Amino acid sequence: MSNSKIVLVTGATAGIGRMTSLHLAKLGHHVIATGRKVGELAKLKEEAAGGKLDTLVLDVTSATSIAAAVAASEQLTSGRGIDVLVNNAGFGVLGPTSEITESEMRRQYETNVFGLMNVTRAFLPNMMQRRSGRIINVSSVGGRITLPYFGVYNSTKYAVEALSDSLRYELRPFGIDVALIEPGVIRTNFEATAVTGLEQFATTPYAVAVHKYEKLSQFADKFASNPIVIAKAIARAVKARRPSARYVAPKSTYMVLAMSAFLPRVVWDWMMRKAGFLSPKYLGLAAASTAHVPAVVDRTAAPSAKPAELRAMQ
Repeated sequence: MSNSKIVLVTGATAGIGRMTSLHLAKLGHHVIATGRKVGELAKLKEEAAGGKLDTLVLDVTSATSIAAAVAASEQLTSGRGIDVLVNNAGFGVLGPTSEITESEMRRQYETNVFGLMNVTRAFLPNMMQRRSGRIINVSSVGGRITLPYFGVYNSTKYAVEALSDSLRYELRPFGIDVALIEPGVIRTNFEATAVTGLEQFATTPYAVAVHKYEKLSQFADKFASNPIVIAKAIARAVKARRPSARYVAPKSTYMVLAMSAFLPRVVWDWMMRKAGFLSPKYLGLAAASTAHVPAVVDRTAAPSAKPAELRAMQ
């Protein structure tokens, strides 16, 4: 592979994908930026003036769209195909894991897992035939650490981690490298998407806790890193002669990973419950547990004279 690569990026209309496309084009790579929003793709192409950047409409959940993107990318590269595939498209929705609907779970898996794999499968034959290529999957630190209310999203990233590891073993004999990018807290529109529809949990025991967690998450987002740190990590994975299996960014994320690995599990679980406001106070359990217990119990009474509520509980 030469220094200048042909790189296709999915989910390039915003956040990490957009920044990565612009950064790679600036470095001299031929970028094929893809996404669903035609207007945003047009703006991206204008912003990359001076860099080699083409755009394609691609919905990773549509087999027809994926096939069209493969054909179009071959036309743009005079039949050669792409050198590097950056699977960045993905999203998450915040909510109690037991309360998120099946349809919402499927929607996240369709994009984050099945979409990623279907796009990969579509571009692999050309790489395998050439005996060269690179697949870079954008996962998350949430693919190694599970957070309250992100159980479904985190599970999709755990899947991406496992799939990427297996692909790395299986594709290396064909000259194809597979690398994972594991972003920490990054300032993108992810947060806005994640908290969409929280009102659906208003009638669940988690209503207050989720609302407080949302406010905490919005506050923490002020300290998030710029997407350029991930774009630079992806650029390193693109350029490297042999890329690392994993790239974690920003560097401060390593501290969280270390805490998760070395703290006693009971301590880590306590920290996660505190962060998620998962206590009887915020779940309305404290009042419920005492609602039927008399304020004063006559301990001198005979056993048979226990209050009816207490007898019923035994």
